[in-house]
Amino acid sequence: MECLTCLNLSGERPITPVPPVYRGTCWQVEHGYPCASLGWFVILPFRHVEALHELTREEFHELADIQYTLAHAMGQDSSIQKEYLVCFGEKKGFAHVHFHMLARPRDLPEELRGPHLFMQQQVDRAEALPIEALQAYCEIFARRLQGLA
Repeated sequence: MECLTCLNLSGERPITPVPPVYRGTCWQVEHGYPCASLGWFVILPFRHVEALHELTREEFHELADIQYTLAHAMGQDSSIQKEYLVCFGEKKGFAHVHFHMLARPRDLPEELRGPHLFMQQQVDRAEALPIEALQAYCEIFARRLQGLA
């Protein structure tokens, strides 16, 4: 089966229209797209793995650093109450291990909290955030990440 994450990472078929906010030795972080809210980051290993037990110790160490830094960068935004972190890798074409780290806004309606926040990701490109707004947000967020590194 075709791995859409590998095609994204190689640049052959990008998923998001903006550059990554972080590129490390083993991982890349980019904003999810299409989506209806800012602060939806996807943490992707460069190497194709389909289960967490396939990750190396080096990959786990860098992943922990990325998660720590992302959470603290999100925490600097007063509109964010908390962060969610999930890993499934079950959708067709996305068996490649990846993590979603989502900003949970303070004013998020009750019905969208917890796992329901994924509904914010289920929009088509016509309903998605404007690319210019996503670009501006990611540029600011990338600078915030660099300041914490």
